[in-house]
Amino acid sequence: MFGVERLRALEAVHRLGSVARAAAELHVTPSGVSQQLARLERESGHRLTAPQGRGLRLTQAGLVLAAHATRVLRELAAARADLADLHAEILGPVRIGSVESAIRALVAPALAALGARHPRLSPLLHAGEAVATMPRLHAGDLDVVVAESWNHWPTSFPADVSHTRLLDEHASVAVSTRHPLAGRATVDLAELAGTPWTACTPGTGAHDSLVQALRTVGVEPDVTCIAAEYPTQLALVRANVAAALVPPLGLAEPLDGIALIPTRPVVSREIVAAWRTSGDRPATRACVDALREVATARL
Repeated sequence: MFGVERLRALEAVHRLGSVARAAAELHVTPSGVSQQLARLERESGHRLTAPQGRGLRLTQAGLVLAAHATRVLRELAAARADLADLHAEILGPVRIGSVESAIRALVAPALAALGARHPRLSPLLHAGEAVATMPRLHAGDLDVVVAESWNHWPTSFPADVSHTRLLDEHASVAVSTRHPLAGRATVDLAELAGTPWTACTPGTGAHDSLVQALRTVGVEPDVTCIAAEYPTQLALVRANVAAALVPPLGLAEPLDGIALIPTRPVVSREIVAAWRTSGDRPATRACVDALREVATARL
């Protein structure tokens, strides 16, 4: 039988890449982590680590057992959360980070539902892209993150973060009604060579997905206007300054002067709710459940 604390030590070393960082996270000494790994090797009958420079790496057996350890620890955290739900009142702060375009249609209604069901819950909302909110989630500064994951630039989630898909949506190219392609039913991305673009900040999923989607069809993107919010991008589109790639949740009325054209190939994104597996407490679950309900009602 493998001890839970020994599995926890192995999982931390695998995820963080060193004994020292694992020890700091687990609040033990590096020698304590090494002792847990040595005991786990004796229990498993396999060598789990091997020297690598000044540190160590996991052997094939270590990688196999670390993958199982991740699943075991996730299930144990879920079991603790289920038991806590039996008696816990849902109250106190729940800190939410969300991509801007999901706030109006998903997060705002979910916050309203949470307030009605759990009046002693205190939601705190921070708008931001996944590149900013995911590190804060991992560090424990946020409890739930609503992020986007594009098909051309998917968001990666650490092993200690659980996530669930809320909805999928296909983006359209937005151009001025004065643009030569404005009357088209669909448009090949390759036809947009030479078109100036407006996009979110470089490093965000929306920006990097646009760049990757265009490069996939042999077009080098010409992003001339950086604007973090879709309403600003659409104002630039309406003025015939640039084109934009806009998902449905990013659209705001009115859309006069703007043509929305589906693309070939399809550019799509998922809206995802993510939370730390170890932070799966009743308030977090209530928030994720409310987000799921709002998203399901939109289908």
